[in-house]
Amino acid sequence: MPRKPAKPVADVQGQRDHRHIAIDKVGVKDILYPITVLDREARHQHTVARVSMTVNLPQRFKGTHMSRFVELLNEHCRDMSTSAIPSILRAMRARLKAETAHLEARFPYFLLKRAPVSGAAGLMSYECVVQGEGTARGVRLAAEVRVPITALCPCSKAISERGAHNQRGLVTVRFGFARFVWPEEIIHMVESSASCEIYSVLKREDEKWVTERAYDRPMFVEDVARTVARKLRRHGGLSWFSVEVENHESIHAHSAYARIDSGPDPELAAPPPAARRRGKVG
Repeated sequence: MPRKPAKPVADVQGQRDHRHIAIDKVGVKDILYPITVLDREARHQHTVARVSMTVNLPQRFKGTHMSRFVELLNEHCRDMSTSAIPSILRAMRARLKAETAHLEARFPYFLLKRAPVSGAAGLMSYECVVQGEGTARGVRLAAEVRVPITALCPCSKAISERGAHNQRGLVTVRFGFARFVWPEEIIHMVESSASCEIYSVLKREDEKWVTERAYDRPMFVEDVARTVARKLRRHGGLSWFSVEVENHESIHAHSAYARIDSGPDPELAAPPPAARRRGKVG
């Protein structure tokens, strides 16, 4: 028997809304998804990201089409570098008929790191974030890298007869692009600005080395922030930056905190045309 014609499926999201209130951002948040990013040593690295994708919604529409965000992520997840994000944002605007589109991918970036004396190897994880905003005028990009450090208190060292207290800190660098930038560049600048680096594998001879190195390089949270900022200013690949340092104090019930901005702190910064073609993080 011939099938009966299927009834049209109602497009509820496309119906008119009469409240006359536009929505700035609507979409999907924190999709846990496997992605591929650029890797300076291995060319590509497979990792898992929390991806958020949103568009604006004019006041006349009741809702957006949520499934289309996931469809686009399925199509583009093989390359989530900053060189690929502009095309993803353009596709979002076209597929969802939106004026603006936003994308954020937050993922661990892994580096093989060797202990300072024994050479024992282990993977270190650094949290990276790539953000993009697309409009009819073009695409704006920003990135963020979070680096764990060790900081030893200069005051504690100066006033104590034996030892000095230290703590693990977290340095967050957020920046816009002026040219090609690898996460490793930012990571190296931060780690070399601390009392000592963090390692995933340490033998006894390594533990002795990192303990003595931190003791020889005491730094306040202000010292770390200023040293990192000075190196970022000299980098040449950043159009703007902010650096935040938070030390999780080992003898206080609070954290110590410092922040330095290079200038105005835009939500996103637009790279020049050359950087849009070449600039990549992750």
